[in-house]
Amino acid sequence: MTAVRIWRSLLFVPANNWKMLNKATSEMQDAVLMDLEDACPPAEKETGRAFTRDIVPAFKAKGIDTLVRINSLQNEGVTEEDLRMIVREELDGIMLPKAESGEEICKVAALLSREEKAKGIRSERVIIPLLESPKGIMNVREIAESSNRVVALAFGAADFMREMGAGFTVTRMTPDEYFPILSYPRSVIAVTATASGIPAIDTPFFGLLTDNEGLERECSRVRILGFKGKLLIHPRQIETVHRVFSPSEEDISASLRMIKAYEEAQAQGKGAASLDGKMIDIAMYRMGLETIAKAEGIEKRARQRKEEA
Repeated sequence: MTAVRIWRSLLFVPANNWKMLNKATSEMQDAVLMDLEDACPPAEKETGRAFTRDIVPAFKAKGIDTLVRINSLQNEGVTEEDLRMIVREELDGIMLPKAESGEEICKVAALLSREEKAKGIRSERVIIPLLESPKGIMNVREIAESSNRVVALAFGAADFMREMGAGFTVTRMTPDEYFPILSYPRSVIAVTATASGIPAIDTPFFGLLTDNEGLERECSRVRILGFKGKLLIHPRQIETVHRVFSPSEEDISASLRMIKAYEEAQAQGKGAASLDGKMIDIAMYRMGLETIAKAEGIEKRARQRKEEA
């Protein structure tokens, strides 16, 4: 079965807060996003870069994928300085905020290549473009196909809604009320990511941190749209997000039965199988394989985390 990248949860942590970074090494998120952009004040950028560089090995030792949200290319010279400081062997990749074109991705990829070469690093850091503007949404296909370093597409709804003119109106609405407003950009991102063979990661949940039901409802909705995971702003959201974006016991059982039925039919020279009165064709078979591959990937990650703990 094909290996699956397990990124159900990507937790933002301010890069300039050593206490929060250290605490996050003991959380159960699939990946950490050390934030050098919005969560890190200008006067603290240098501290954030140093903390990020130094904490990365601790995350890797716990089996947590390591990513950094760097500053956008709109801040001339800042992006380059971010990469100069943070790129090291243990770093898995970067998130590029306010991504709006394939040209930007290529520029960041070139900067990464320069740092990797200078430091004698053979493997390539991956890139997750964060789509936060109407222009980024319009250019999403170009962005997805711009570099083989692009391994996922992420949605940032706050800036998108601001540019669309929603303004403070959205802060007075519940996530359920403004969900329809975001249906188009979410669908474009999810369809493009799927067509490109990479996962789509949804925007953070903007409801109350105590609203687990609202979080679960939003996760369930975007999962149906095609998203594979979610950006998080607090570790208390991890459990809910993992439950929604992981195959259930019922999903796993049904997938195993579908796989068995289809393979038995194939062995008999049949093009499809029948199971519980329903036809199981090649599409259903592939769906079953993908579900089992994801379940196995999640189990493997959990086992590794337990051993390392």
